[in-house]
Parts: sequence; structure tokens; C-alpha cells
Amino acid sequence: MTLRLFDRMATLVRADAHGMLEALEERTLLLKQHVREAELELIQKRARLDGLNAEDERLATALERRQEEIAALDEDVVLALDGEKDELARFAIRRLLPKRRELEALATARGQVREARTRLAAKLDEQEREFEELRERVQARSQEARNPVDAPGMPSVSDEEIELELLRRRGSSAGANS
Repeated sequence: MTLRLFDRMATLVRADAHGMLEALEERTLLLKQHVREAELELIQKRARLDGLNAEDERLATALERRQEEIAALDEDVVLALDGEKDELARFAIRRLLPKRRELEALATARGQVREARTRLAAKLDEQEREFEELRERVQARSQEARNPVDAPGMPSVSDEEIELELLRRRGSSAGANS
């Protein structure tokens, strides 16, 4: 009678231990999925930062070109005025004024891109640090799931160890009943 009771208890303990391991493994899988999603988000933010860097370079090139065009048109205005060619000076000014507006618009756009890039870079740095901390915690949790601990500071007990203990007790109780 007591042997059946111990067998049932061992079966219950084993089933409970397996259930706990499955629950830990499921949580670990969820944590790993969250880590993958966080990593994908970081990759997307790095791509956005690369895009902002490329846009900043494009705007810098356009600004430089506009400044060169404005300088050339300024020289044309001065040359026309020196030669007392008012009509030619008006023509150069008519081309010069829109270029100055374009230059201002490009400078404003570049300022906005640089500000967005600075904000995104700071946020990305912070999130990359947080991501590394998260990854370390998930790895530790994953390790715990592979090597579960029944009680704080106590190592887990394998199914084989439980079976051996049951066999020892059966053997000692059979000897006591004789």
C-alpha cells in the first residue's frame, strides 16, 4: 500500500516538475522572441539614422552648389553694374533672388535633419545599452530554465535521483516490514 503511495507521489512530483520546466521554457521562448523584436527595432532605427546621414550629405552638397551659383550671380551683378548695363544686372538679380531663397530653404531643411539625427542617435545609443542589458538578463533566465533551481540556493533534482531515492526507501521499508 505504501509502495503505491510513493509511486503515485513520485509520478506527481515528476509531472509537476515537467510542467514547471515547460512553463519556464515557454517564458524563455517568449523572452527570446521579445529580444528578437527589440533587435529588429534597433536595426530599423540604425537604418533611419543612416538615411538621415545620407540626407544631410545630400543637403550639404546642394547648399555648397547653391552658394557657388549665388557667388557667380553676385559677380555677374557687380560686373553688369560696373559696365552700366542695368538690364543685364536686373537679369542676374532675377536669377539670384530665387537662388537665395533656395539656399535658405536648404539650410533650414539641413538644420531639421541634423536635429532629428542628433535626437535619433541619442535615443539609439540609450536603447542599444538597454538592449544589451535585456539580452544578458534573457540569457541568464534561459540558463536558469536549462538548470532550474527548486529552492533558492538549492540545485534541482533530476528524475533519476528521485527514482534512486524511491528505490532506496522501498528497499529499506521492505527490510523493515520483514
